[in-house]
Amino acid sequence: MKSSIWRWSITAALAGFLFGFDTVVISGAEESLQKLWSSSDVFHGTVVIGSALWGTVIGALLGGIPTDKIGRKNTLLWIGVLYTVSALGSAFANSPEVFALFRFIGGLGVGASTVAAPAYISEISPAENRGKLVGLYQFNIVLGILIAFFSNYLLSNMGGDSWRWMVGVEAVPAIIYTLSVLTVPRSPRWLLTKARDEEAVDVLKLISPDQDSNSLVASIKSEMETASSGESIFMKKYRFPLILAFLIAFFNQLSGINALLYFAPRIFGEAGLGESAALLSSIGIGVTNMVFTFIGISLIDKLGRKTLMYIGSFGYIISLSLVSAAFFMEWQGNAVPLLLFLFIASHAIGQGTVIWVFISEIFPNHLRSSGQSFGSSVHWVLAAIVPSLVPVLFSTIGAGAVFMCFAIMMVFQLLFVIFMMPETKGQSLEELSKVLSKNN
Repeated sequence: MKSSIWRWSITAALAGFLFGFDTVVISGAEESLQKLWSSSDVFHGTVVIGSALWGTVIGALLGGIPTDKIGRKNTLLWIGVLYTVSALGSAFANSPEVFALFRFIGGLGVGASTVAAPAYISEISPAENRGKLVGLYQFNIVLGILIAFFSNYLLSNMGGDSWRWMVGVEAVPAIIYTLSVLTVPRSPRWLLTKARDEEAVDVLKLISPDQDSNSLVASIKSEMETASSGESIFMKKYRFPLILAFLIAFFNQLSGINALLYFAPRIFGEAGLGESAALLSSIGIGVTNMVFTFIGISLIDKLGRKTLMYIGSFGYIISLSLVSAAFFMEWQGNAVPLLLFLFIASHAIGQGTVIWVFISEIFPNHLRSSGQSFGSSVHWVLAAIVPSLVPVLFSTIGAGAVFMCFAIMMVFQLLFVIFMMPETKGQSLEELSKVLSKNN
């Protein structure tokens, strides 16, 4: 595989680094912000924290439009601009409303990146390496999460305004990413959907110099010619990939992963750890997430997407059940952090590695951006709802009951993997389109 494909994939995947950093950096600042502005649990969860999440929902819902209209590359470029504006604006905010506005702008970038980046990488990747290349997006997400936890820990002693440094430092990688996107080519499959055949051939020659570019174009166009004009992902023949995208995104968030990432220090505090120990344990989550995501990426094209989902599902059920028991039985010491590390490892090697790869594979070329947008939207609507409820749920029904609910949902995920989820490894995007999209 050409080094240029790795370079372009890593560049696009850096949108995931900013996604992970932007999503988790708030965990180190959220309690200080609640005290600073004397916010109620409801206002804090739904506005100060929830603004970024709802921005992400809007970005995911609408991200398919620019991804299709102006292309994957140009969309990735604008995502970098959104991240930069958000970081600088949040750092200088002087009220919860202004802070929420700029966090909302960052959320738009997060949501759009989950549409554009996986779609772009999947469309420039050879079938036999598509899993690990698209998986770079998830790896960058967890790397961003780790760096955010570590950054929060280092900046936590900057005084009363340490939260400004925590959220503002994101501008540095955002600017670097934006400039880097200028160096990548356009997606050849997107170019073909716009009848820009000569440009597509030129890009395919860069991607696969040993293959006949004209025959590759003919194969891609053959799949596209089976589609009728004006098609949408909601047509009957695309019902199966639509259901698959919905369910994998649904179960991803009903595991409780984002609730843990957003409120990791608070959850460790509930388990009896001091503030410093809670921040250090949060870094441990980031390290575990990155290590097991790397393992998942190295295995996804060998074992397949479905096998990793089996491993992750069993790990979820065991770890979440034990975390619930730990809170109910008031286990002391390092029990909760260790069990949550097991939970993170299960997520990283399963759902974390698979979700963006799987959604980017199951829709045909001309509907990939809208299919990716649908799956991302389901993911982010739930990612906005579930963590926003955490402060209230912890103070009412308790942490043990919350984690038990997550464990039960993972039993249903296991049933989805057993009875519904197809294996997609090693097949071209065009072959998958023929198998999964039934003509009726």
